[in-house]
Amino acid sequence: MPDLPVDRRRSSLVSFTHKTRPIIDITLNDSQRGACMPTYTTLDKIEGTVSITAPCDFSFQEILITFQGASKTHVETIAATAHTGSRTQAAHYFLKLFQPIDSSLLPSDRFAKAGQTFELPFTFVVPDRLLPQSCSHSRDNDEVLNAHLALPPTLGDPMTSNSGGTFSNDFAPEMTQVTYAIRVIITRQTGSCGKPLILDDSMKKLRIIPAAEEQPPLSVPHGKDDTYTLRKEKDLKRGLFKGKLGRLTVEAAQPKSLRLSPARYPSGCPTSTMAILNLRFDPAEDSAHPPKLGSLVNKLKVSTLFATIPIGNLPTRPSHFLRQIQRGVYSDTVALSCRNVESAPWTAHDASRTPKQQQERSSTDLIDGSATPISIETQAASIFYTSQILVPISLPSNNKTFVPTFHSCLVSRIYMLDISLSVNTIGKPISSTVMHLKLPVQISSEGNPNAQPTISEAEAQAIAARETIYDLQPRSLAPPSPEYTERAEIVNPIPRETMVDIPGPPMYSAFGGGRPGRRLGRETPRGVASAVA
Repeated sequence: MPDLPVDRRRSSLVSFTHKTRPIIDITLNDSQRGACMPTYTTLDKIEGTVSITAPCDFSFQEILITFQGASKTHVETIAATAHTGSRTQAAHYFLKLFQPIDSSLLPSDRFAKAGQTFELPFTFVVPDRLLPQSCSHSRDNDEVLNAHLALPPTLGDPMTSNSGGTFSNDFAPEMTQVTYAIRVIITRQTGSCGKPLILDDSMKKLRIIPAAEEQPPLSVPHGKDDTYTLRKEKDLKRGLFKGKLGRLTVEAAQPKSLRLSPARYPSGCPTSTMAILNLRFDPAEDSAHPPKLGSLVNKLKVSTLFATIPIGNLPTRPSHFLRQIQRGVYSDTVALSCRNVESAPWTAHDASRTPKQQQERSSTDLIDGSATPISIETQAASIFYTSQILVPISLPSNNKTFVPTFHSCLVSRIYMLDISLSVNTIGKPISSTVMHLKLPVQISSEGNPNAQPTISEAEAQAIAARETIYDLQPRSLAPPSPEYTERAEIVNPIPRETMVDIPGPPMYSAFGGGRPGRRLGRETPRGVASAVA
């Protein structure tokens, strides 16, 4: 097909697109072939075939098959002085893997005849990390870089489906989207120095839930945090004008993470964890008895934090995150369980025999659930009571999808456990006192249990043997040899004609642009791009 003048190129492209564009069919080879959105995890192989059918004769220059990931956000800004607003948008193309194509599978002279169909196989492996170039903005510390180089899960796509094939809700707002896809682009050169003309562009979306390990618990100081509450104290009264009954203290630590099993390798067990409530009641006098416990209500708060500028820290508190411009937070709450804990036993202790402890403790002191809460106020009675309540936490198995806790350059997802304990006292209405705790909680996920190691067994043995030999060799503290000093001359230099250039990984790009030196008009070459409307 001959090249057309510039003024006719656009109309010819429209005609070509609607009438005679190539037919691209992307088919997967695994059992998820008929799924609305196939699901994969870390180190899973994505294998399939791209079938291209020519409805008419056409020539092409290149066919690109890529596995790519991108995140997109936007923030609405409303003016304070007028009923107007603007939108700030950002896009981050953090992953792009190219599939090498065997030229023998393409039509001769890159010219496809009408009715001709040719197939191109592809194989991708979901990586466990991103290249450092995908996070090039400034950061507070290396911990942020380590988090941003982990693959984010698919988020905010309306076509996302769970393992049952039904549409589900992943609690993401329309302002946030993280997508993965197998993309096929067919291009043709328009001139000696013109941009490639895209003859067809097709993609098949994938759902990626990468492996995510549990991170250390947050440090939450008592009484100094406006987001999380690990300890709560309240004075209980007998009734109106009847004096004080005592002081109740409820304390808990951040529970272990809720660990998701891979969608393709379900374990059959519900995703659950256990929180432990430690209670202490200090009576106003020895004759006072501990209160009767009522209902225990558990809720999970899901927060999605997003921005149109790179995030340089790990946002764990939504209220602090909103202090900067071009940022947003969307939160939703899911009811988990409600049960009666009236039968929880109280144990009496002799206060004179209990050793004094510190007045304040960090959030990590009660991880094992064996410690006893401390009353900050001076104890009036000679005894006190303690109790412990086990709180099982399970994610609902309805049409809701939970993704692992993650932090990326533009989007973060965090979770918080809201526990409400009602307490009934004599002479007051039922459930007149409620103790609220807000605990940080993580959701982690497992990877492919059948994944092959990144290095072979022979390579691992060779590395171990080399390290062993190095450890057994005597070490010298003498000055370095002259050839290793800064002013030493090169001894017996290697001729340049015998040197071999070692290329980098074939056909790999960390960003959303095309190959080096070749850029498609519809791609964004930068890692993070933002524009203010």
